[in-house]
Amino acid sequence: MNKTVHYIIGDGIGPEVFAAARPVIDAAVAKAYGDSRKLEWKELLAGEKAFKETGNYLPQETLDTLAKAELAMKGPLGTPVGGGIRSLNVTMRQVLDLYACIRPIKYFKGIESPVKRPDLVDMIVFRENTEDVYAGIEWASGTPEAKRLIEFLASLGKNVDETAGVGIKPMTPKGSKRLIKKAIEHAIAQKKSSVTMVHKGNIMKFTEGAFRAWGYEMAAEEFAAEVMTEQQAKEGGTKPVILKDRIADAMFQEVLIRPEQYSVIATTNLNGDYLSDALAAQVGGLGLAPGVNMSASLAFYEATHGTAPTIAGMDKANPGSLVLCGAMMLEHLGWFEAAKSIHDAMDAAISAKTVTVDLAGQIPGSTTVGCTAFGELLQKNL
Repeated sequence: MNKTVHYIIGDGIGPEVFAAARPVIDAAVAKAYGDSRKLEWKELLAGEKAFKETGNYLPQETLDTLAKAELAMKGPLGTPVGGGIRSLNVTMRQVLDLYACIRPIKYFKGIESPVKRPDLVDMIVFRENTEDVYAGIEWASGTPEAKRLIEFLASLGKNVDETAGVGIKPMTPKGSKRLIKKAIEHAIAQKKSSVTMVHKGNIMKFTEGAFRAWGYEMAAEEFAAEVMTEQQAKEGGTKPVILKDRIADAMFQEVLIRPEQYSVIATTNLNGDYLSDALAAQVGGLGLAPGVNMSASLAFYEATHGTAPTIAGMDKANPGSLVLCGAMMLEHLGWFEAAKSIHDAMDAAISAKTVTVDLAGQIPGSTTVGCTAFGELLQKNL
């Protein structure tokens, strides 16, 4: 059984973390299944490499291929300088309708965390990926477009300073419901006890507040047998999953002081960006934070860290994010034995205190190794 994985090598540290991570993923599959299963890697162009070879940061051929693909993985991509595409990542998410950004966050034993009980952090964040302020609908201060929108808002009785830059925050029933539905489906499949919708609906009542309302509405319509509200649970309900909701600012405190009360989080685009990075910081940082962007047909795994240009080419980067993306991808395929071996290999490396420089500062008495050597260590530990 072979599976094709389309990959984009990425910018900055992308080439070196990919070179270290991919052999670990392949070796895990080979050790678990021999020749009976294999990943076939096919490169696509995007970012700096694409620009050098084609004059385009995001060739149409890449988008056309991904639109028909089942699996893809990419390293970090930089933001092109100057005009054109605002963000390669956001563009791909919108064009390919990668509506769910999914990021599991779990503690690796041995890392010195800034919080007292990082071992209690075991959450997975489902972040809506195509709407909200990240839709990119905004105009600069003083532009004709901004002035026209400000004038229109004035006709609706909303006065905005004429020098303001302005943006639009669109959120739809469809976008919100399908994201929360995916989170609930995960909770049911993985036997998680709750899904928590995170929003700022007390202030933004018709966008973030609607996200919350649409979630409860959808759950009642589609998961009546499996999901109950917190109030229903207090009244003696016994359904498998409790659907909660929390105000975003309060949730940042909750995940610090009561992380054991939360397992699956469903949230809006901007809130999810903040929250997933903050959770990653509690358990070791972005170097160990995998993620996937999903459409109805494509699972597109990506390193959650940036391009880190200051250390690019210096063999200092941590390939852990991409390695763990590989484990996520193998779990998605149902290749659980190979995925578990990667997690075990990572546990062994961290327990032995032989890690890259970003983790060394969080592990007293550790030995620092480079990106390549860390990948080789993970292979050895499989």
